Amino acid sequence: MAEALATISQIEDLGMIQIRADLARAGDAIAGAAGLAIPAQGMTVSDGTRRLGWMSPDELLLVLPRAELAEALSALGDALSTEHALVLDVSDMRVAFRITGPRAGQVLAKLSPAEIGAMPPDGLRRSRAAQAACGIWREADGYVLIGFRSIADYLRGILTGAAIPGSGLDPR
Repeated sequence: MAEALATISQIEDLGMIQIRADLARAGDAIAGAAGLAIPAQGMTVSDGTRRLGWMSPDELLLVLPRAELAEALSALGDALSTEHALVLDVSDMRVAFRITGPRAGQVLAKLSPAEIGAMPPDGLRRSRAAQAACGIWREADGYVLIGFRSIADYLRGILTGAAIPGSGLDPR
C-alpha cells in the first residue's frame, strides 16, 4: 500500500473561546486580554501557543492550551465588561485535527470547496469538509481543521480517507 498523502492527528487539550463583539470598538481590549493582535480578515495571528482567528466581522476564535482557558476567559470577561460582547468557552463542542505533510493541501482539497492551495500562511477559512461545517487554518507544517465534536468520528474518517493515495483528484 502506498504511503498516505498526509498525516492526520487529533489535537488534544485545546481550549477554544468564541468572542463576539464590535471589533472596531473592543479590538484593543480583546487584543490586550488575549495577548495577541486582532487578525486581519481571513487570517490568524499566533505566538506559538495561542492563536486568534478572524471568523466574521464581529467574531474571533481564541485557541490556546486548555490549561490557560480559565485565566483567558476571566481576562476577556473583565476586558469586555463594559461592551456588548459574548465570551464563550466552546472547547467541549469542538474537535481539532492537524493535517501535515507535503500533500496536506491536496487532502483538504478533496473535501472542501475552498481554494485551500491559495490560502496564505496563517490564513483561515470557514468552509465545509464533505458537507460538514468546519474552520481550516494554515500553519507552517500543514493545516488544522476544526469542527463539531459530535461528528469527530466522521471528520476523522473523511480526512483519513482523503489521505489515501488514489482516492480522488489528480495526484500531481
